[in-house]
Amino acid sequence: MKPLEFRNRFVEQLPGDKHTTNERRQVIQACYSKVHPRKPTNPELIHVADELRDQLGFTKADVDSPEFLALMSGKSVYSGTIPYAMCYGGHQFGHWAGQLGDGRAINLFQLLHQNQIFTLQLKGSGETPYSRSADGLAVLRSSIREHLCSEAMHYLGVPTTRSLALLRTGDEVLRDVMYDGNSEYEPGAIVCRVSESFLRFGNFQIFAGRGDEETLRTLIDYTIKHYFPAIKNHGNAAIVELFREVSRRTLNMVLHWQRVGFVHGVMNTDNMSILGQTIDYGPYGWLENYDPNWTPNTTDSEERRYRFGAQPEVAQWNLMQLANTFYFLTKEPKELEEILRDFATDYNQLYSKMMAQKLGLQNSSTQAETVIKELEQLMQRSEIDYTIFFRELSQDNYEFSYVLQRSSYRFDSLKETDHESWQCWFKIYSALIAGIAPKERSEKMKNRNPKYVLRNYMAQLAIEQAETGSYELIDELYTMLKQPYNEQPEYEKWYKRRPDWAKNKVGCSMLSCSS
Repeated sequence: MKPLEFRNRFVEQLPGDKHTTNERRQVIQACYSKVHPRKPTNPELIHVADELRDQLGFTKADVDSPEFLALMSGKSVYSGTIPYAMCYGGHQFGHWAGQLGDGRAINLFQLLHQNQIFTLQLKGSGETPYSRSADGLAVLRSSIREHLCSEAMHYLGVPTTRSLALLRTGDEVLRDVMYDGNSEYEPGAIVCRVSESFLRFGNFQIFAGRGDEETLRTLIDYTIKHYFPAIKNHGNAAIVELFREVSRRTLNMVLHWQRVGFVHGVMNTDNMSILGQTIDYGPYGWLENYDPNWTPNTTDSEERRYRFGAQPEVAQWNLMQLANTFYFLTKEPKELEEILRDFATDYNQLYSKMMAQKLGLQNSSTQAETVIKELEQLMQRSEIDYTIFFRELSQDNYEFSYVLQRSSYRFDSLKETDHESWQCWFKIYSALIAGIAPKERSEKMKNRNPKYVLRNYMAQLAIEQAETGSYELIDELYTMLKQPYNEQPEYEKWYKRRPDWAKNKVGCSMLSCSS
């Protein structure tokens, strides 16, 4: 493998843990702890994201080398680099949890290529001081889900962390999948995540929570310098501008989630990227039948705090916790509060615009907003597949009866009044798009409404095949999901409603945070 150009600026420019042992502990006045990955027994490279590989400057020969396998699996540490785990806190399900930190993620180094810097991080590579009672490892099923979904989201145009490589470790990991007392050994795995930075809301919260003003200011200065260089202000004004930009990026991310029907499943503040990227792919899912109350997370099945329809509100709540953190320094709430209020107003306006674009409407008018609200009610009542409905409606010669039949999970049981309601809706909608050339409308709609998303049953099929030692389906799904807006007739078998067998199957509809 050719020599890498790297940086250790996170550990060189921020205060670190004075202790070097790896026992669990409270880490005070430090942004990170130095830690080495655990050496796996028999690592095996399963899949590499080829376009990301090229973007990072690796060649196919690099990927095929023993050195690459050793680096991606944690078997060896690249000479001169300083691996570390980050210290952060967070609110989990609305409650302050105190110190959390990278319990099973280890940042290797910051790779420099063509004037861009990327942080490479191994998830599932062993214990850290933040692992609490956990083992710091990850299993194959969750690692496949993260690897495929990270890349799928990127190609959908959703801000996200990326996944360079997926590996098996050759070790077995004990997990209780549904937290019901039935633990079993599963194959261990590692994902190499990639992002400009893995800083989260919780990285800042932990210091405000501990009253550590000095470390918090140092981290904010570092963050602005390296990731928000357009901010030229200083002092409190810079902190306000940072919050404004984080709020803007978070809003944009959630809008994309709603556009493609993605449900994160565990929007704790420690799972919120300061860069507005989707991070920590755990019990996520895509809407099958449209239901704003659906959450893929079994842990959230009663409260449904992180349900699809609540994601914008939760994002704003999380931003409020970050605002409280920044207020600890500024002691000036007015501008921070204004930014929070603007979030809700801006979201509502941009959501209406986004949905109008999904429908191929040229403007977001009062009439369009009425059509959108009525459509959402009809989709929920008729159990409409979110992805298929909008994609079928994107055809330049669609037939509304076929769109309904193709996308409804209960078409055969729809009442006459349901059909009448749909006919009324399509009549109004048809009038709104009457002045738009069908092909022009179709082209624009297809660029906003994907044909292919990573449905949970697809990922589960890939997982079950991989557990037998075969990885063809991982590569097939990855290849297909690189072009989610294209027709790709060779993958037509994946363009269908969720199969009946997957409706209540573990891994397809029921998911936990266990990984």
